[in-house]
Amino acid sequence: MDAFTAGILQRIRTTESDLIRARESGDEFLVDVEQAELEDLHRLAAEHGVEVAATPH
Repeated sequence: MDAFTAGILQRIRTTESDLIRARESGDEFLVDVEQAELEDLHRLAAEHGVEVAATPH
């Protein structure tokens, strides 16, 4: 696995965790921010051929 792939996958995992915490805390603004970030990361991964395992949201 190259550095880009490892980095993007790590960022996705971190953002997923941050999204879960935002949902649990009830911070709707932060949920929106984290969800948008996660969507951007998934788009970036797809553009570069990085497969991301589906995780429940």
